[in-house]
Amino acid sequence: MTKVQTNRRHFLRACMAMAALPVASVAAAAEDTVTIAAAADLKFALDEIVAAYRSRQSGDRVEVIYGSSGKFATQIRQGAPFDLYFSADIAYPRELEAAGLAAGPTRPYALGRIVLWSNSRDASALRLQDLADPALGRIAIANPRHAPYGKRAEEALRAAGVWDAVQGRLVQGENIAQTAQFVQSGNAGIGIIALSLALNPTLAQQGGYALIDDALHEPLEQGFILTRRAAGNAAAARFADFMQDEVARAIMRRYGFVLPGEGGAR
Repeated sequence: MTKVQTNRRHFLRACMAMAALPVASVAAAAEDTVTIAAAADLKFALDEIVAAYRSRQSGDRVEVIYGSSGKFATQIRQGAPFDLYFSADIAYPRELEAAGLAAGPTRPYALGRIVLWSNSRDASALRLQDLADPALGRIAIANPRHAPYGKRAEEALRAAGVWDAVQGRLVQGENIAQTAQFVQSGNAGIGIIALSLALNPTLAQQGGYALIDDALHEPLEQGFILTRRAAGNAAAARFADFMQDEVARAIMRRYGFVLPGEGGAR
């Protein structure tokens, strides 16, 4: 082999080594990133949990997108790049697990509650039966077709015998956070929203709420999965485990969630 050939070989090897460096760096960065799809009722509680987690695992990057549990389930089936999926209805992650789209079993994380909430009248004095009065104006609920809180709202309204009376005055949010916004903005006089949202300091200062009897609807059992995409993602596994940490559990309790092992809502 000539000196020129030897030098060329060394040059090519050096180039290949340099080219490999960014790839390894990108792979490491991706492994430290956690992308979460979460039900909108978790907005305030999970934001605090993520902040607490970051203070402990400062090298991990956590990104959360909030929305409708049903729509997220459909997106994951279609290949959406989520590592963790927190659903307000545990049935959705269980279905994804059964379809082979989860990296491990579905984990229950809470029971949710629904409330009547308003910033324009004293909701604490209202009952579901009062919603039949047209004078109360429009009523906001989440879309029952894909939002678990909307399904439970419909069940409660039917059980209270007022579903037919209120249907023409319903405005439906794409998720429970948008439902609360309809009431905040005046597009509805009262809404059936998540207790976890009503307990947020901003909404708590704006209006009051009345807890809806959970005997009127099916339980809002909530669960999450590590998606198949997250298999081998150490950061995603760390965050999933952090949900069992007492710091995270204390935050969930403060927002009105009933936690596994601490008794049901009924």
